[in-house]
Amino acid sequence: MYVVTATPSAPPPSTPRPRLVATDLDGTIVRSDGTISERTLAALDAVEAAGGAVVFVTGRPPRWMDKVAQVTGHHGLAICGNGAVVYDLRAEQIVDTHPMDVTAARKVIALIREHVPDVCFAVETATGFAHEPEYPPLERDLSIVHAVAPAEELLDGPVLKLLARHPSMAPDDFLAVTREAAGAHAEFTHSSKIALVEISALGVSKASTLAWFCTRHGITADEVVAFGDMPNDLPMLGWAGHSYAVANAHPAVLAAVPNHTASNDDDGVAQIIEKLFP
Repeated sequence: MYVVTATPSAPPPSTPRPRLVATDLDGTIVRSDGTISERTLAALDAVEAAGGAVVFVTGRPPRWMDKVAQVTGHHGLAICGNGAVVYDLRAEQIVDTHPMDVTAARKVIALIREHVPDVCFAVETATGFAHEPEYPPLERDLSIVHAVAPAEELLDGPVLKLLARHPSMAPDDFLAVTREAAGAHAEFTHSSKIALVEISALGVSKASTLAWFCTRHGITADEVVAFGDMPNDLPMLGWAGHSYAVANAHPAVLAAVPNHTASNDDDGVAQIIEKLFP
C-alpha cells in the first residue's frame, strides 16, 4: 500500500449532484482485508435511491465479479478488464466487449520480447484464461486455466486483456519499457505492486468505455464523479468532470488528481458520496 496522509477534499458548494458515480474496486472501495464496508455499501445505495447510477470500473476480469455482485445485491453495471468488457451485475453476464484483435496482440508480444528479456505472458479471453509455462497464475485462476503454452499459440481469438509479467523489474519501470516498445499498437497500464502490465486494444481504457456508456445514456462528463487509486484509473479520473484519488493511491495518481479523499480502509469514497448525496 502507498501510505499518504490526506485530508478529504469537500466538494465545492457549487458542485451539482452527479448523475453517475464511477468507482474503481480494489484499493478504492475494497479495503485491505478484501471487504467493502457497510458504510460504503450504504453510500452507493443512496446514489441509486436518489436516481443516480453506480458503475464499477475495474481492471478485474468478469469472472472475479461474482462476489461483488453478491455483496452489492446484484444491481448495477461493471466495466471490467480496464474497459474491455461491460458486465451486467444483475444477470452476471457479459453484455459488450471491446477486444484486441489477434494481429495486434501478436505484434505487441513480439515487440516486448525483443526489448525485454525474461518477460512472460497470459491471455484473458471472453471464455477463460491461458498463460505461458513461466507465468505464475493466481490461485483463484488455477481452476479456469484452459491452456498453458507459448503466448503465440494461445492467440486463437479476440483478446480482452494481454498480461505481461517480469520477475524482477520495478512495476513503473516495466510499464515504461513495455509502453516504449509497443505503445503504438495497444494501451498499456498497471494496477499492481508487482511487475505486471495490463495491455488492451488501442484506444480502449476505463475512460473510453465509461464515456461510451455515458453517451448512450445521455450523461455528460460533467455529470460524473469518479474515484480511483492506480495508474489504470488515470484515464477515467482525467475524463470525469469531478474526480478523487484515495489517500492510499499510487504517487502518480495523487499528483495528477487535485481532489483527494481518505483511504480505502477509511471509507474515503463514502465520505465524498455522503456529501454529494446527503
